[in-house]
Amino acid sequence: MADPLTPDALLTTTRAVRRRLDLNRPVPRSLVEECLRVAQQAPCGSGRNALHWITVTDPGTRGRLGTIYRAAFEEQLAAAGGGADRPPPDGNRSLASAVHLAANMGAVPVLALACVVTPDPLPAGNQAGLWGSVMPGVWSYMLAARSRGLGTVWTTAHLRREAEVARLLGIPSGVHQVALVPTAWYTGSTFRPAARPPLSTVLHDERW
Repeated sequence: MADPLTPDALLTTTRAVRRRLDLNRPVPRSLVEECLRVAQQAPCGSGRNALHWITVTDPGTRGRLGTIYRAAFEEQLAAAGGGADRPPPDGNRSLASAVHLAANMGAVPVLALACVVTPDPLPAGNQAGLWGSVMPGVWSYMLAARSRGLGTVWTTAHLRREAEVARLLGIPSGVHQVALVPTAWYTGSTFRPAARPPLSTVLHDERW
């Protein structure tokens, strides 16, 4: 592990790791469980701990899950007018790294799938409270992983084929998938803040 990160360094440097996930180095189960225990402490509405996790480490299951993810990702690209077999536009590093991850998802040592237990179908009306009670847990897992020398990234392309994933992993009705978080040691050490607009362009005082 690297030297401990300050809270500001943890929150303002690279969290989304796609290209630099180490596909060959095993991740100890105990380390993943440490991160999940941190995630359990995330805020949730009314103390409702609805977030569940499935950790997938079996090579065969990871491979099948990776195949589903890649197919869903290619559908998403096609819907946006692209394709995994077409090179991303010059300079689109984020898309290029997403294509790389889709091609290698099944080889990532740990695939952590966050799920929420809720009625099926999802409740009608404003669902902000439901998702707001589970997303902080996923984010906390990612931050805990980063602080321990692991790389992760929040992915949702698989949700185009959520039913296929559910059949593969035995997920029952009434459990909805939130995010698939590939988890691995990362390679390299250059972590820096992402490009963001000046605060003055998005901050509104008193009124819009």
